[in-house]
Amino acid sequence: MKNALIYTLVFLALQVCIGSVIQLSWVHITGKHAAADSMSLIVTMAVFSLIAMAIFLMAKWSVVSRHWVRTRPWVVLCWCVIAALGAIIPSMWLQELMPELPNVAEEHFEMIMKSRWGYLVIGLFAPLVEEMVFRGAVLRSLLQWNSRPWAAIAISSVIFAVIHMNPAQMPHAFLIGLLLGWMYYRTDSIVPGVVYHWVNNTVAYVMYNLYPDPDLTLIELFGSQRTVLMAVMFSLCLLAPSLFQLNLRLKK
Repeated sequence: MKNALIYTLVFLALQVCIGSVIQLSWVHITGKHAAADSMSLIVTMAVFSLIAMAIFLMAKWSVVSRHWVRTRPWVVLCWCVIAALGAIIPSMWLQELMPELPNVAEEHFEMIMKSRWGYLVIGLFAPLVEEMVFRGAVLRSLLQWNSRPWAAIAISSVIFAVIHMNPAQMPHAFLIGLLLGWMYYRTDSIVPGVVYHWVNNTVAYVMYNLYPDPDLTLIELFGSQRTVLMAVMFSLCLLAPSLFQLNLRLKK
């Protein structure tokens, strides 16, 4: 538990320190306020991701191995993609049924998502660094600390949700964290989680650029409550068999 907290605090400290340095440097070089410039936010996230990955790898806090990939688990990864696609609409539907939570990062999120370079950090760097830290380091240490895997997975999911520091994202992040944690526990590899995470973030990026209204609801998207329920059921028809197949195929 102690190591998991240390990894989380290091992750947060890196975010704060690197963000502060780059923002101050950005103002000094360009004369523009960094918080109002999408490129400064993208550069900050990119530099933070690269430094965080380097530190966690060099310190061996996150153990990355090719053992699982050498088994050529391409079918498993295909099911990870299908599971990610199948979980998006049900997750949105559940979130809409919950009380509305404040979206404190909405403005910065929109600025990043509008940029083509934003996909670099949202779609590529974020899945990789977050899986290395929260599954490869935090969850790995929790599994060593607690003999009950689901307790460790739940704790890591709570940490993963809270670390987003945006209440509007926390329910979705917690649910995804449970699934990503389970996949890591079954394989001892971050690869399935990276693939799932990449699909989830890529769909979010594409959907935002197709429908840039952040307050868009499923009813507005599909036209009626009946169509929304049909979309949820169709998604569950993708999600349920993919989870069944993953349960059969995920092995260390």
